[in-house]
Amino acid sequence: MKNRAAGVIIISTDEMELIDMDKKVILLCAAAAVLLAGCENTEEEQVIVPAPPVTAAAETPTEKTEPETEPETEPETEPETEPETEPETAPPTEGDIPDGELVRVLDYIPDAVADLRYATTNNFTGKVIYDSGEAYLCYGTVKKLMKVQDELRERGFSIIIWDPYRPHEAQEKLWEVCPDPTFVADPRNGITSHSRGNTIDLGIVYTDGSKVELPSDFDEFSAIADRDYSDVSEEAAENSRMLEDIMVRNGFYGYWGEWWHYSDNDTYELIIP
Repeated sequence: MKNRAAGVIIISTDEMELIDMDKKVILLCAAAAVLLAGCENTEEEQVIVPAPPVTAAAETPTEKTEPETEPETEPETEPETEPETEPETAPPTEGDIPDGELVRVLDYIPDAVADLRYATTNNFTGKVIYDSGEAYLCYGTVKKLMKVQDELRERGFSIIIWDPYRPHEAQEKLWEVCPDPTFVADPRNGITSHSRGNTIDLGIVYTDGSKVELPSDFDEFSAIADRDYSDVSEEAAENSRMLEDIMVRNGFYGYWGEWWHYSDNDTYELIIP
């Protein structure tokens, strides 16, 4: 029992036991409260750790790239070509045409002189026999004549053409005017050498076109036309022999009765274009 006398409180043994019990309960409750409080604080103190800051490189937005595609190629186009123009007239090269084909002599020997007498009235008939003044020969013969011209040019001379290829009808006209086989071949005996395209009547002039002394003029129907040369000047004989030497050296042979007449050693199958 409590004794409140003199301000002193007296507590019995039983009461002390009760007080001790109460203290224990209080202590237990306090401990429990502390534990509960600690758990609550622990829950409150749980902090979500933020992710590490993004670096500048990561923060930079990446460029959006288009998917790779094959590079577009320009469609192939045909190369531009110059407009076709007519080629300048030029002689065909060797091998392009057969040797028997008739070709224009001056296409291959442009510095030769063409004086086709039978295309004018300046001939022994006094009539025009040919319709054209162009000189034609077989290509094989022209190739040999080119070599002749090369040699003559080195000596200051050039060939002058009086009568090249002769059509058969022209031969018949000549025979009608001069039926002498010494100077005109009889067309009734077949194709003549002139009509084969491998025979030519020619002389020489200086490269400036001036005359050279020769045994006679073209179509001279006398003894001085032959290759005897005993009845002509020494200069004329020398010039004619020079021409003969060059012609023979390059594949021709001469006719005795006419110093100007030469035939190709080769005969070709004539092709008239």
